[in-house]
This record gives sequence, C-alpha cells and structure tokens, in this order.
Amino acid sequence: MTLIAPTEAAPLAPRGAGGALEIRGVSKAFPNVQALDDVSLDVRPGEILAFLGENGAGKSTLLKILNGDYQPDTGTLSMDGQQLRFANPREARAAGIRVIYQEPEIIPGVDVAENIYAGELPRRGFFIDRRALNQMVDRELAEYGFERVLPRRRMGDELSSAQRQLVEIMRAVKSSQMRVLALDEPTSSLTDEEVDRLFALVRRLRSEGVAIIYVSHRLHEILQLADRVAILRDGRLVMVADAAGLTEDVIVRNMVGRDLGEVFDRRRATTDRVVLQVEDIRSDWHRGVSFDVRAGEIVGFAGLIGAGRTELAKVIFGELPMSSGRILVDGREVHISQPSTAIGQGIGFAPEDRKREGLVLIRSVLENTTMAIIRRLTRFRIVQRRMERRIASEYVARLNVRTPSLEQEVGKLSGGNQQKVVLARWLAAKPKVLILDEPTRGIDVGAKAEIYRLIDELANAGLAIMFISSDLPEILGMSDRIYVMQGGRITGELPGPGTTERQVLELAMHEHLAAHRASQQMATAERESR
Repeated sequence: MTLIAPTEAAPLAPRGAGGALEIRGVSKAFPNVQALDDVSLDVRPGEILAFLGENGAGKSTLLKILNGDYQPDTGTLSMDGQQLRFANPREARAAGIRVIYQEPEIIPGVDVAENIYAGELPRRGFFIDRRALNQMVDRELAEYGFERVLPRRRMGDELSSAQRQLVEIMRAVKSSQMRVLALDEPTSSLTDEEVDRLFALVRRLRSEGVAIIYVSHRLHEILQLADRVAILRDGRLVMVADAAGLTEDVIVRNMVGRDLGEVFDRRRATTDRVVLQVEDIRSDWHRGVSFDVRAGEIVGFAGLIGAGRTELAKVIFGELPMSSGRILVDGREVHISQPSTAIGQGIGFAPEDRKREGLVLIRSVLENTTMAIIRRLTRFRIVQRRMERRIASEYVARLNVRTPSLEQEVGKLSGGNQQKVVLARWLAAKPKVLILDEPTRGIDVGAKAEIYRLIDELANAGLAIMFISSDLPEILGMSDRIYVMQGGRITGELPGPGTTERQVLELAMHEHLAAHRASQQMATAERESR
C-alpha cells in the first residue's frame, strides 16, 4: 500500500469512481478511556451507512479520525489500495472525505454566498466578483432545493442553527471530487420541510456514487434512510446489518443492552396542589393561553413547529414580553419582566438550544452548575468558593455527570452530560417549577433513559414540570397530562396514559383539519345543489 503523505496527495477520482473506504483494526485511547477498540468496517460507494451508539460509544472519535482531527493509535484507513493517514482536516478533504459536525463551522461577518465558497471565491483582480459569486450560489441552492430556506444575502452570524448546518452541507456537496460524506446529527435543528430536502439530497448523492455516513439518534430516520446500520458500544463494533431487516427494538437492544419499553418507567406522583397557574396569556405569539401544573406532575406540551410552545416558555420565564394575562406561583400572582425575576420566584428554565442558550461552553462544569445561585454563594461581593465547590460536587455526583473534573470545559462533554449539567444547575437552585424545552434533543437512547429517570425523580420530589417536546413517544411516555398547541393557542387537553399519537396530531392540526372539513362540506353542498 502507498502512504499518502501531506505534501503528495494522490489524484482524486470523480464521484462514483473507486472502491470502498476500508477501516481496519482502528483503535484510539485517551487517558482512562478506550474510545475505539479494534474497529473494522467498509464504507461503500453509493450506500448510506448509519453509525449508531450511545454518547461515548466511539462514533465521534471515529468521525474525527476520518476527518484528520485525530490519528488512530493502531489500525489503518485505505481507499483504492492506498493507505490514508491524515495530519489535519485539509488532508482528509484533499482525499475526498468531508465530515460535517453537529456544530458547523461558519465564518461570521460574511454572507451565505461567501461562506459556501470560502477559499474558492471568484475574483476580478484583487476584488471578489460578486456577480459571478451570486450566480454560482443561486444555481447551487436552486439545484439542491434550498433556495427558499437559505437566503444567500444573510450574514453567517444571523443564521439559525438549521441554516448554519445547511451552509456547511452546501460547502461540501459542491465538490465534484467528494467521495465520502459523513453527516453528524444533520437533522437535529431542521424543520420537517428541511429534513425532506436533506433526505432528497442524501439520496441523490448516493445515486451519484458518494459513500454516505449518517449519524443520528433518531431511529425512525435511520430506518427510513439507511441501507446498512453499524452499532458501536463502548468503543467496539457490536453489529453491522442491513437496515431493511431491523426494528427500533433490535437497534436499542444492541445499543444499550435493554429493550425500548424499559426506557420510559414513570412513577406517577401528581398531587392536588397547583404550583404554576397561567391565566389568559396574550403576547405577539399567543392568543389567550391558560393552563396549570401541579406539584409532582409532568405536564407535556405538544404541537407542530410554530405552535408557540417555546415562546410560551420564554414568556413565563421573562425572556419574551407578555401583553396581558396572569402568572401565579403557589396561588400568588407574580410579575416577571426578566429571567432573574423568574428565578427569584422559583421558576427554572432549561432551553431547547442548550449550547447557545443553556450553557456557557467555554466555562467549567463548576461555573455552569452554580450559575443560577451565584448570588446566594456571595458574601460581601466575594464568592464562597468552598461552598460553591461542595454544592457543584453534590449535584454533579447526584446526576452522574461524566466529567474528568469540575474544571472541565462543559463544551467538551457529550450532549447527554451537558444536559445533566443544565439539570444540575436547576436542582441546585431548588425551583418550584421547572420548564424543560426539548430536554433530550440530540441525545442518544441510553442518555435519554437517564434524563427520563432524573425528570421522574424531580417530579416525585414534588417539582412541577412543564415538559415541551416534539417527540410524540416521549410526550406520551412521560406526561401525566398533555396540552396540545397550534397557532399560539391551546387546542385541547389530553390525559397522558392511554392517549395515542393520532389524538395528539388531530389537536395539533385542529385548525387545518377544520378548514379542510369545511371546504369538503362546501364542495359537497355545491355538487348536491347542481
């Protein structure tokens, strides 16, 4: 085999040419952790191969080896009889391998067009040929179906999480010499329409002979999209199988060693004491929303994208303004104008986007855990560090946060452990009401089970929990009661146990279905009148 050196990359074949990417006996260890242990696998042209596994199973480490971020301790990568070893991501891209991580690399201060063509901008003399650039980008966006969801004039730092991810994907797919594309949780922040467009793009690339590695915690996506499934557990490859013969139960059993039915294990603890009462809230996003949450109760909020659930949480927490209505905590009206007021009234909020809104990623586990109670730990403007460390240690241990130390940057933890740090913060604050917005988004099945157990424990300790989720099995499995929203209002209330997904969806699409039924009745009446 020929070793591809950093200065003499072999000439690339176009898409669809060449053989499989061969991974043979790859191992990688870090201090006290064997991240990968003798992994051998083929990634074939014209195939979608799903990587599955719990957080910490080794998926990210394997992707980083393919991308040149890490080098394996033992084992080899090869394509077309040539051994590959990358010192950095640039060399991996030169060999035709592109890895797109869940947190994409976006250049702030420049627009979408310049982000997509970074390093390959058309020039006229010393200046960017803006007309040519815009024509190129418009053509690419239209060809792949993203022209409506990714405006080329928008600046990189103005993009949503979904749009930033699409920029990175477009940056990769425009290369005619890309042979392997790895996508890490690509749909974690996409709408249903954007997911459909992404799936169409992935299938198109497969038909062009690109080898696709697809990492996702959404099992229904895997079964819908993948040709084969590879499952990692504790750094070892435990299963490779055709996706067509698999079920979610089989996948979960191989990932975590237990059945899917054991993930939801609720102990109902609802009391009669109403802790949070919301009366006729109106805002720019809501039309008279009223509900209540009792001590020990998990109340689910379901609805389609744009229903107003996240905005409702932010209004209650003081992040968004309320034009009218009342909020009562333990029967007493509270006036909340900002999050610090909400915290003082006993309300905690774990937001949907934990990386951007819930955590300070460059700060330590210690600082993130005690952030909400730092005033309580301060005397004469001096933080009592010993007390801070004691409290953080208590809750990090209680929630089994896997971290080398309290000084570890929280951004370097897995998604599941980051979410535990968010929960640890609110446990330390001892709120009366805890609002959880998509608490398991981007977290694997095993970590989800731990989060569910923690939420169940909090409810059993008497906490009132407002639980927002777009995952219907999660809503049905965890909720004591369910409110369904559409268009900024509550369209119905359902019991948790015994409710079906169809009942939830009918309420989530209530206005659309009513309008459809009305149009059908009018059409029928017109036909009969003739």
